[in-house]
Amino acid sequence: MGSISRISGPLVIAKDMLGSRMYDVVKVGRSELVGEIIQLKGENAIIQVYEDTTGIRPGEPVVSTAAQLSVELGPGILTKIYDGIQRPLEELIRKSGSFIGKGISATPLDRRKKWIFNPTAKKGEHVSEGAILGYVQETEIIKHYIMVPSGVDGKIKEIKKGSFTIIDTVARIEHKGKEIEVQMMQKRPVRSPAKFRRKFASDEPLVTGQRVVDTFFPVAKGGTAAVPGPFGSGKTVLQQSLAKWSNADIVIYVGCGERGNEMTDVLTEFPELKDPYTGKPLMQRTVLIANTSNMPVAAREASIYTGITIAEYFRDMGYGVAVMADSTSRWAEAMREISARLEEMPGEEGYPAYLPKRLAEYYERSGRVEALSGKTGSVTLIGAVSPTGGDISEPVTQGTLRVAKVFWALDASLAGARHFPSINWLNSYSLYHEALKGWYVKNVNENFVEDRARAMKLLQREAELKDIVQLVGEDALPDSERVLLTIGRMLREDFLRQSAFDEIDAFSSMKKQSLMLRTIMHFADAATEAVLKGVPSDNISSMKVKAEISRMKGVEEKEIESVAKRINDSIDRETAELVKAEEAPIEAKQGKK
Repeated sequence: MGSISRISGPLVIAKDMLGSRMYDVVKVGRSELVGEIIQLKGENAIIQVYEDTTGIRPGEPVVSTAAQLSVELGPGILTKIYDGIQRPLEELIRKSGSFIGKGISATPLDRRKKWIFNPTAKKGEHVSEGAILGYVQETEIIKHYIMVPSGVDGKIKEIKKGSFTIIDTVARIEHKGKEIEVQMMQKRPVRSPAKFRRKFASDEPLVTGQRVVDTFFPVAKGGTAAVPGPFGSGKTVLQQSLAKWSNADIVIYVGCGERGNEMTDVLTEFPELKDPYTGKPLMQRTVLIANTSNMPVAAREASIYTGITIAEYFRDMGYGVAVMADSTSRWAEAMREISARLEEMPGEEGYPAYLPKRLAEYYERSGRVEALSGKTGSVTLIGAVSPTGGDISEPVTQGTLRVAKVFWALDASLAGARHFPSINWLNSYSLYHEALKGWYVKNVNENFVEDRARAMKLLQREAELKDIVQLVGEDALPDSERVLLTIGRMLREDFLRQSAFDEIDAFSSMKKQSLMLRTIMHFADAATEAVLKGVPSDNISSMKVKAEISRMKGVEEKEIESVAKRINDSIDRETAELVKAEEAPIEAKQGKK
């Protein structure tokens, strides 16, 4: 036991701490605030405290738990809402009211609830760490697999079937001459990546239902994506949309240092949402971690690691997990504040010199792997970045872009024009196109990759023409280029723009996206051919079928195929009529001659 010698905000220096280790969790003061040792100097320990330190005084006791910061993992973790150090917020509210009191603790998982354990391993079977012993049907859509704890390897001496709490013994394994009792709950340190057998290349996209993402800038399952953007550009809404609609088996949403009202929207809305893939409540496959901007700053740093550790746990069961971190800038700011209080040498813009290393270590915990259980699972990391003033040259954004393979550049001017998602299609990129090409050909259609490439070229050409138009006016352009402006506008407004609040438009399946894109490309082909045959671009711009194309985003999934066919027929018919009308006077003149 040591005692407090100095207090500086969330940083506490304790003396007489000989025998302590780095990253040990400690109880600070008479209120027993949760803290973690982040530096040792002789007999002094520097501790970052995850709670408000107001009211504690020098001389109060500091007790080490001799354990690292860990999370509890087991049945009951899904549907839960935790704070940054995995305290269940609903339980904290019952204990201390709307404002969390100091030193309040609660177990992350319910010790009293009983679960039906169904063993799949048998007595006498040899198992090693990570192997699956059985499962619990945690929610209607998720089986929770019970795995052999870390470091255990041996023969199963006993395994039970029946109703148990998470702390009851469900199996006994002989390990190095000793019998190890296995419970359904296990603990994992948050700062150490989970072990796995091998890592695979990512060759399947995380389908999000957002057209600009899935079609133009996809992220692979097990991949990484960065979402930088200024205030008001729609980062949080985009993150929430990805969490709601992505085809991940499990979603971990981490609100790290976000405003309370934004996190409240998530906490109140998610429990009422239905999973678009199963029709069941979305919370049945979701874990929410809420660490708002008014909560202790040190807990922000922990919240990111809490989220990724839970994600690795479900990955080891063979699930595809998507982690939404909103935002890593607040995490970096917490590191900067702690670093300043430690009087470390500051790096660029005051951030610690090890910021790029921490970012890289975090994003490297993503990936598609063969777990120790033998199952294949993935962790996809999508991190929002909030650069001051939208300046993406600042250290957090640049450090993130060095390791993330997808860049969704949010644009304040697009947000101001009410174009959402406000992802700038000229500045964004994805490095997964080549790896995912085979999946698109097999699961969408053979023309999809070609249509996407053509659409991107059209959007780039439209941007070039808009610069020319600002100088000379649209009337100075030839009809062949004026029709390109029309097609580019259709791609922007009828395909890329999407409403997160429209019941139908909020989610587009890959089938619907491909049909919408193919229809616009068919219109582009027909319009270009008509202009070459002498049809004025103004006639193309006033075609009635354009209105039908713009309404495709509001068509339900079950009707999209028939609607697309009807629209394509209308395109052919209407362009043929325009060409015929243009050729009729010429034929009449030739007849007179």
